[in-house]
Amino acid sequence: MRITSKGQVTIPLAVRQKIGLQPNTEVDFIVKGNTVQIVKSVNPDRSRGKKLIARLRGKATVKMSTDDIMALTRGDE
Repeated sequence: MRITSKGQVTIPLAVRQKIGLQPNTEVDFIVKGNTVQIVKSVNPDRSRGKKLIARLRGKATVKMSTDDIMALTRGDE
């Protein structure tokens, strides 16, 4: 496996699947001597879910309460 001129390397699909690396997953590099480990980031502030929620917060255009929305989804009149 080679590193590109931009410092990039492709992580094989089998490895990504085994440790659950999906597109946009944050990773950390741990250097031990002359070895580098790539691990999923454990920093909860950078998780995909938190980033998604942060982007969506305040974007709703309908001014309804949670109870109103639940009544609509249940078909309550």
